[in-house]
Amino acid sequence: MSGKSSRESRKAAIEAARKAEARRRRRTRLAIGGGAVVAAAAIAVGVTLGVSGGTASGGTSGTPAQKLASLSTLGTLQAAPAAGPLGPEAVPVPAGTALAGTTVAAGAQPVDGISCSAGEQTLFHIHAHLTIFVNGVARQVPAAIGIPGGVAQNTASGTFIGSGTCFYWLHTHAADGIVHIESPAVRTFTLGEFVDEWGQPLGPSVAGPAHGHVTVLYNGKVFEGNPRDVPLTAHAQIQLEVGTPLVAPESISWAGTGL
Repeated sequence: MSGKSSRESRKAAIEAARKAEARRRRRTRLAIGGGAVVAAAAIAVGVTLGVSGGTASGGTSGTPAQKLASLSTLGTLQAAPAAGPLGPEAVPVPAGTALAGTTVAAGAQPVDGISCSAGEQTLFHIHAHLTIFVNGVARQVPAAIGIPGGVAQNTASGTFIGSGTCFYWLHTHAADGIVHIESPAVRTFTLGEFVDEWGQPLGPSVAGPAHGHVTVLYNGKVFEGNPRDVPLTAHAQIQLEVGTPLVAPESISWAGTGL
């Protein structure tokens, strides 16, 4: 099958899996003025440029400025493992087991001020990618984080969570590490908020059930600061590593994902 045909097949599988939810999203989508769209894009790009340039400028959520250091400060890194098979979002799914299962706040209550809405939001809609290693071994970010009552749908490329009781503004549809940021307000969300939704701890010496020194790679550089403060910016490549050996940064290609 040609590369073009393969991409079209994956897109068709995703669209079929999300068909029911897409209808609900169309019913709830609000008309957004051109100025609001431009403002959302400008803020998203501005935060991304600030981080990649060496500091992360705080957004409306008050994310503190952070520094990025060269990979050379970490010494020798273990080569990243071979990519796993492509999942339903056209992104490789790690071969390892999930770092932790998913939990849901009682009654789907807000978490860190993040609500669980009846449908996915459209005003501020970006995506980031999260990779996790524990002592050099890849671990999955499970599907259905932030989707209580998630309904699994089978596609030719694996399981996809297309619907649920409600959707938190930060959520995952597949076990490929793609974090969907879909909010009714333009703001900067953080890795700590996402992991809180996951129901797991995160700090300089802990990530879920894994304990040890936590190293964060952000777009190919070393994030200096509390892992909780890592901003979830558009197409960010985030790698969370607990313990040693440290693994060289992985990255995905966003081309062809439609995200």
